[in-house]
Amino acid sequence: MSERIIEIDVLRYRPETDDAPVFQTYSVPYVEDWVVLDALTHIKDNLDRTLSFRWSCHMAVCGSCGMMINGEPKLSCHAFLRDYYPGKIKVEPLSNFAIERDLVSVADDFMEKLTSVKPYMMAKEDRPISAGEHLQSPAELERYKQYTMCINCMLCYAACPQISLNPDFIGPAALTLAHRYNLDTRDDGREQRQKTAASEAGVWDCTFVGACSQVCPKHVDPAAAIQQTKIASTIDWYKALLPPWGK
Repeated sequence: MSERIIEIDVLRYRPETDDAPVFQTYSVPYVEDWVVLDALTHIKDNLDRTLSFRWSCHMAVCGSCGMMINGEPKLSCHAFLRDYYPGKIKVEPLSNFAIERDLVSVADDFMEKLTSVKPYMMAKEDRPISAGEHLQSPAELERYKQYTMCINCMLCYAACPQISLNPDFIGPAALTLAHRYNLDTRDDGREQRQKTAASEAGVWDCTFVGACSQVCPKHVDPAAAIQQTKIASTIDWYKALLPPWGK
């Protein structure tokens, strides 16, 4: 019995030789339990060592192997060949990002946007180690736990139509992580984050298409996080109109 084969169309871009990206077709063995990342690894190990792509954990945890697979943003370690066979698979770098080389996207803009929302804990007060852990109730943890699952894979940015129309939009993942820390009872940085998150380029640029939540591999639901931030920001605005209590 002859070996079953599946064809992979890979977008290639080598800046030192290519004027524009071009597709190159590779034939790889079809193995039912392989994912697209396995096929790309086979190409690099056996067919073309010049192929460039990012990956690390192969377990849908690190978020580094995000690509466009048949036009949909996916983790290549989570896209099984059996879901496409016997058809051809088209693999491209993530949409809405510049191409650095082959399937490697330039992530500088994303990192700047992520940094701008201060996605880290800002303690309400300095606590000595002797004070022990800063405890939370299960209910307090549940408020933000879902949003801690973000792995910064950038699939939501590739799916977001607003990013393609407005490159200044801070975007789903960054705004979701801002919301995650704003909901944490141990944090006191909301006022600083809101200057960015609640700006025009922040949550108010989101048109609530929901594509970000549809492609999220960890079911974080960034669309919900953004809408919740809109509500909280609207409440802030109304409160600012009210006279100070007690006067």
